[in-house]
Amino acid sequence: MRRREFITLVGGAAAWPLAAHAQQTAMPVIGFLRSTPAAGFAYTVDPFRQGLNDAGFVEGKNVAIEYRWADNQEDRLPGLAAGLLRRQVAAIVGAGVPAAQAGKAATATTPIVFVIGADPVRVGLVASINRPAAISRVSSFPLSR
Repeated sequence: MRRREFITLVGGAAAWPLAAHAQQTAMPVIGFLRSTPAAGFAYTVDPFRQGLNDAGFVEGKNVAIEYRWADNQEDRLPGLAAGLLRRQVAAIVGAGVPAAQAGKAATATTPIVFVIGADPVRVGLVASINRPAAISRVSSFPLSR
């Protein structure tokens, strides 16, 4: 191997990790929306993170999570949901009825995953349990197995 070929090979190999890094896709972002303050609500966030981990999504490694808390001021939820959409989240998790309703009202294209203890048909999140997404633009699925 000639000197010039060797230098070209080594130079190309050194640049390869930079090129590979530049070609990686952006990390998906999940928006987490709740009407309460963050303090005292780890019991909702911890199982959410664990469910994502169980599915292979590790916060900070292959998924980012944007948290928005309305601090018991439900009138802030529409603005918080709009902010998540500007961040181009892949989905919004509406933790609680008001947050899920704000997410649903904010978008017709971004999936809304909701965590509620109420009947989603009764509170207006879905038109039917049998086909929630096809009728009302809202997706629902359990976060735990």
